[in-house]
Amino acid sequence: MDSFEYNSNPARVIFGSGTVKKVPEELARAKVSKPFLLSTPQQVTHIDLLKDVLGDVVSGVFTEATMHTPVEVTEKALEQLKSSGADSIISIGGGSTVGLGKALSIRTGLFHLTIPTTYAGSEVTPILGETDAGRKTTRTDPKILPSAVVYDVDFTMSLPAGLTATSGVNAIAHAVEALYARNTNPVINLLAQEGVKALASSLPVLISEPSSREARSSALYGAWLCGTCLGSVGMSIHHKLCHTLGGSFNLPHSETHTIVLPHALAYNAPKVPAAMKALAEALPESEGDAIRGLNILLQKLKVERGLKALGMQESDIDKAADIAVSNPYWNPRPIERGPIRELIRRAWAGEEARADL
Repeated sequence: MDSFEYNSNPARVIFGSGTVKKVPEELARAKVSKPFLLSTPQQVTHIDLLKDVLGDVVSGVFTEATMHTPVEVTEKALEQLKSSGADSIISIGGGSTVGLGKALSIRTGLFHLTIPTTYAGSEVTPILGETDAGRKTTRTDPKILPSAVVYDVDFTMSLPAGLTATSGVNAIAHAVEALYARNTNPVINLLAQEGVKALASSLPVLISEPSSREARSSALYGAWLCGTCLGSVGMSIHHKLCHTLGGSFNLPHSETHTIVLPHALAYNAPKVPAAMKALAEALPESEGDAIRGLNILLQKLKVERGLKALGMQESDIDKAADIAVSNPYWNPRPIERGPIRELIRRAWAGEEARADL
């Protein structure tokens, strides 16, 4: 057994169906009573439902959360938050809304309760990514971690099949990088494998049976585990690439993660045999090859495989490679511009991942 260190993040988690009804008692538990609600423009109906649960205690609402947490949007929301007299923040939605909640909470010190409606996993991490002038930067601080997470499977029942697939693979990416993180440990490895198993088994079911409550519950459970992994250990080349591509070229978050993940895994594969073995065991039909298992999963999910379909230009490949190799995150394999550029080119072209980078 190798030596290791393990720190657990002290978030409170409530998981189940209909758990949104427990939000008032969670606010009371935290001794707050005037929440400020956050969502994207597309999720205003969730805000209305939340208002019905909370009654007349809502101090304000901001429905302009957007992907990559632009600083200018945060500043606009912050101004409204301060003038509302709120003593707490409730974010309901996917990674965009959770990110805005984190950005506001770290700036104000207010209690932050989040209700995730996708499988992004951001809700259980002390990580905040923000975009300013076209460059996305991330920071980690225990104070960024939401104080309470209410997982309500009911909110995921209407998640479109496409977003179900890409959001789920986004969650798997957190577990994949946790398996070969510099500060990984046995506890996180167990959570990572269990999270990948739960998602890899439930996501294909949800493509054909999107209203399967059992599969929805399993997927949300897997997303919680995978997000917990990301919140406990460091990130490597996969997340660096996705932050680069998302922040610099305004590419959609979960779709970008889905396309890049098998290629990032292929890049690191020669240096992480134990992680590859663990991942292969968690992925159906891998036959001992994690890259094969991931390729097969993406085929089943019928997801887009090329960044060019998301709007990235071929001429952007070199710029992306330059940004990716500048200020790199720790990675088990040294960062080399040539192979990284080829990784991005394959992801741009929509090729299947191959272990020859």
